[in-house]
Amino acid sequence: MAGRALRPLHFVTATAQRLGEETLDQRIRYSGADDEVAELARTFDAMLDRLAGAFESQKRFVANASHELRTPLAVMRTEIDVTLSDDEADVAEYRRMAKVVRNASERANGLVDALLVLARSEAQSGRRLVRKVPADLATSVYNALSAVKAEAERMKLDVTTDLQAAPVVGDPSLLDRLAGNLIENAIRYNHLMGKLWLRTENADGHARLVVGNTGYEVDPGDVPGLFEPFRRGGWERTGSRGSGLGLSIVRAVCDAHGGTVSAVAQAGGGLEVTVRLPAADTTPVVAASATVPRAKGLGIAPG
Repeated sequence: MAGRALRPLHFVTATAQRLGEETLDQRIRYSGADDEVAELARTFDAMLDRLAGAFESQKRFVANASHELRTPLAVMRTEIDVTLSDDEADVAEYRRMAKVVRNASERANGLVDALLVLARSEAQSGRRLVRKVPADLATSVYNALSAVKAEAERMKLDVTTDLQAAPVVGDPSLLDRLAGNLIENAIRYNHLMGKLWLRTENADGHARLVVGNTGYEVDPGDVPGLFEPFRRGGWERTGSRGSGLGLSIVRAVCDAHGGTVSAVAQAGGGLEVTVRLPAADTTPVVAASATVPRAKGLGIAPG
């Protein structure tokens, strides 16, 4: 009687022991009585579904990262080989080759930096942050705007802000990267004389950051995929600017801080991204509007 009672459990155990990385497409699919053993089998099958998805996502990520890194490396090698094979190449030709190699190396270096930030953020997702200090999303926005001031002026963007104190507790460098990625994307995928709007606030126990822009039209159905690595709205990988990791890093930083991020495609083109993070228990003594100087020529003074 004990043997017959335990037989279904032995079946589940034997199947679980047989499954591995190469057999993640298999499932127990227990068809016995609807009891505790059936619940265990269903739970195990659900876990296998999650593992299979994670493995597939990891494979895609590695393949995409390899492709992205291979492109600038191939450009550098081609330029060097072509120039060295030209016996009549002069100093001007070598200077041209050096500029191409430098640009390609900067692209590769930027991709590696982005991958490191993404890995660091994802490693802290769901765990305690390595660094937790008082910070303010408004200050992160000011820092990011200062860094892209020249590019925003070159594109003659109409920048409007409504920045109120949005205190949080977390890693300031990651929060700066979050704001920087959102603002850089909003400029990179904008158009000449377009609009960029930013808003921070503290409400309902959450610090909010909203970054919106005009620009290329985004299909609403494609919006969720923009937060996946190497996805770029409206741009194929071969013709795109940027590494395609910006919004992936934003999502990872939000996860690490216990927050969320969402995006809405704008009618006529562009995107509005909203970040929500748990607000700090105390408000900074000095408001963000008084801690960061006005950036000249951009209209990015506090609202």
